[in-house]
Amino acid sequence: MIISAHTLFSDMSASEAAAAFNVITLEHAEAIVQAAEEVNRPVILQLSQNAIAFHRGSRAIAKSMIAVAEESSATVVLHLDHITDIELARSARDLGFSSVMFDAAAQDFADNVVSTRRVAQWGHDVGVWVEAELGEIGGKEGAHTPGVRTRPDDAAHFVDLTGVDSLAVAVGSSHAMTTRSAHLDTDLIHAIAQSVDVPLVLHGSSGVPDSELTAAVSAGMRKINIGTALNVAYTHAVSDWLGTHDGTDPRKYISPARDAVARTCAHVLNLLSPV
Repeated sequence: MIISAHTLFSDMSASEAAAAFNVITLEHAEAIVQAAEEVNRPVILQLSQNAIAFHRGSRAIAKSMIAVAEESSATVVLHLDHITDIELARSARDLGFSSVMFDAAAQDFADNVVSTRRVAQWGHDVGVWVEAELGEIGGKEGAHTPGVRTRPDDAAHFVDLTGVDSLAVAVGSSHAMTTRSAHLDTDLIHAIAQSVDVPLVLHGSSGVPDSELTAAVSAGMRKINIGTALNVAYTHAVSDWLGTHDGTDPRKYISPARDAVARTCAHVLNLLSPV
């Protein structure tokens, strides 16, 4: 069952966070909803600009994600992730997605505000939830360093100027980490959460240990993005199968890879479930 991002975040309690998982292949989407069904938790399926480029366009993979969500008993939100192209961001509604993360964080503050405000105003006009990013989150342009942080006063000012619905902030995580060694500044998360009236989003969560993820939710994070951890599980399962079996039928090794992704998603969903 597909619901909107507005509905998901409106129905969430102050102690919860939504889990958002990045889709690259059809099997990613199938695994994510399988986990959501097993755990009986809502889930966000995310499609990034990079994944769209991999598929040489958005429509085929987007329609596949919609079909998987519609056929599932799980509650699913469809989201475009890390979109830097304004026209692609504005395609979200036509694709059947209810939310989009527009990423202008590589721009300076003033230009980020101008670009993001344009997308947010469009989103309000057509009913699409708009997430934005303030402060460079490592792994995209720069390294995972202690100095990469979002200031609470900047966050408050940015939200006021742009009217975004949710905000991704830099608090110590980094994209594309394959080891879970990131250390989050939970005091900073709490301070930012107190300074804004929109849900906070944690990008680069694959590199964050379980205990720090739960602490981040307690401090005020409301959306937890997971991508690399799914690909690690997928790739290891394929490698393990190919290392011990002969055969050329890709279903033989994609099947355990899909199951491995589902287990990873189920773990995160259980971790984020309210006690």
